[in-house]
Amino acid sequence: MSNLYYQAYKKSMENPDAFWGEVAEDCHWHKKWDKVLDDTNKPFYRWFTGGEINTCYNALDYHVEKGNGDRIALIYDSPVTQTIKKFTYAELKDLTAKFAGALAEQGVIKGDRVLIYMPMIPEAAIAMLACARIGAVHSVVFGGFAAKELAVRIDDAAPKVIVSASCGIEGAKIIKYKPLLDKAIEIAKIKPKSCIIYQRAMEKAEMISGRDYDWNQVIDKAAPKDCVSVKATDPLYILYTSGTTGVPKGVVRDNGGHAVALKWSMKAIYGVDEGDVFWAASDVGWVVGHSYIVYGPLLKGCTTVLFEGKPVGTPDAGVFWRIISEHKIKAMFTAPTAFRAIKREDPNGEFIKKYDISCFKTLFLAGERLDPDTLRWAEKQLKVPVIDHWWQTETGWPIAANCIGLHQFPVKEGSPTKAVPGWDIQILDSSTQKRITTSDIGALAVKLPLPPGTLPTLWQNDKRYIDSYLAEFEGYYQTADAGYIDEDGYVYVMSRTDDIINVAGHRLSTGGMEEVLADHPDVAECAVLGVADQLKGQIPVGFLVLKTGVETEPNKIIQDVIAMVRDRIGPVAAFKTATIVKRLPKTRSGKILRGTIQKIADNKKWNMPATIDDPVILDEIKEALQGIGYASSKK
Repeated sequence: MSNLYYQAYKKSMENPDAFWGEVAEDCHWHKKWDKVLDDTNKPFYRWFTGGEINTCYNALDYHVEKGNGDRIALIYDSPVTQTIKKFTYAELKDLTAKFAGALAEQGVIKGDRVLIYMPMIPEAAIAMLACARIGAVHSVVFGGFAAKELAVRIDDAAPKVIVSASCGIEGAKIIKYKPLLDKAIEIAKIKPKSCIIYQRAMEKAEMISGRDYDWNQVIDKAAPKDCVSVKATDPLYILYTSGTTGVPKGVVRDNGGHAVALKWSMKAIYGVDEGDVFWAASDVGWVVGHSYIVYGPLLKGCTTVLFEGKPVGTPDAGVFWRIISEHKIKAMFTAPTAFRAIKREDPNGEFIKKYDISCFKTLFLAGERLDPDTLRWAEKQLKVPVIDHWWQTETGWPIAANCIGLHQFPVKEGSPTKAVPGWDIQILDSSTQKRITTSDIGALAVKLPLPPGTLPTLWQNDKRYIDSYLAEFEGYYQTADAGYIDEDGYVYVMSRTDDIINVAGHRLSTGGMEEVLADHPDVAECAVLGVADQLKGQIPVGFLVLKTGVETEPNKIIQDVIAMVRDRIGPVAAFKTATIVKRLPKTRSGKILRGTIQKIADNKKWNMPATIDDPVILDEIKEALQGIGYASSKK
């Protein structure tokens, strides 16, 4: 128990006030807290009550005042526009102060909401930080989101101002944002007072007189605004995540706990310190973009990279290695799906050999289960630790990880290693509500209180917060993930609880089957889901995407994977059906839309997911399902 991880974990469990109080001293407070953990209104726990802070001050001004204003804060690398721009901490602070002034000119004050609907450009990060600077609550919606879905978020957040851009670029396509925004405002019941639009060179948007303002014009005229002091418990942002009812849930993040947890996580989990270059290849529309493109690295004093492009096709499967080499990235964080795409295009890692990536120390992957084949491929090609870690939009930062800055444990395939300090992870039985102490699969839950930086509630909906996360297991946050903990304390996240399928009374993880399928040398990507079966209740069906250039007969590959599942999991899995598809339907963040595929297979009514990357793929999936005897024409 001598290593730093065990010391930190023990202290965070036995004395969370002392642990987080000490960590919080590393942030700048306008007024120190009265209480580290306030549990007077259970289950609505609050961190650092009585304290006052400003997140933007901690992310920018603090470093400038310490004499680090000349350090590079943000690198914007856009292969799609062939642009690279660098901003020092002093420059980013000045631009943010000016845009905060522009928002103030539009009447935005502390507590007002500002909706941000932007592509991956520096102005998106500036808008977020400017809101934090004046105590406004930002809500970032993924750029290019459908008008109907955007309207739902406008009505829920009721923003005074919307900040957007004329367009975004998805691969080689230009997506016009302004018509989508105009349509959303038309549909929405609640209308913003004004919109600020950043006009990009490749697409000029039509402006509506009296409502729309040009970004450059408002920033030129604005007087810079200083940071305002906000309560630690005041909201910093609202981030919408999909809800089972179709109405999105507005996850709230507070200012105090968020700054404390994220700043600490940069060194403890990711092993980076001030001055290091960190890259999260994600989007500001997702929680990863909030936590680890904008806030986490800047709070720590790192250099962060904002990337406008794709892992393949902008221009090729070597773009990640070019960026790592050129900008001297120490650690990178992306989704396993990005690496599966690269592996499919460049299975032998030829592009990697073209670049000097000796600066690169650690690769972090999260967002979907990291299959062992992708893990082994990345380890072999990059020759650095490849760290799987597990967290959610709601949690804001990792629940389980190999905490590189505390103690590096051996990697176990299929596991994001151990609970991060602050997180009391337990496996519970859904039927008995009791804790499972063996290595059996159960519901992954976190004993309350959750650590700082997590969701204190949902936006203006305490009841839904309780119903969605706290009702199933009293005294616990239910993650809606299923898994187990082994004898060494390693956590295994097997699947969402609704991805545990019941085959003739046997509870089986589709994630475990996917691991087997991914091991086939010709398979680049795969998904397994349970479809309804009259005899067995559910049976698993596999979807395979093959690597580029595979010459093996498709039927031979299907027979191979069926035999592999039978061999490794057993006949009990009843895995007898698989089909080969060109691609899998995914959200823009790279998550496979298993639930939608399942509904199509089971002939249930389904809606086009708002977050889908390319709707055409669902037609291809439906054809494949019909080819193996599933799916009707219902929608």
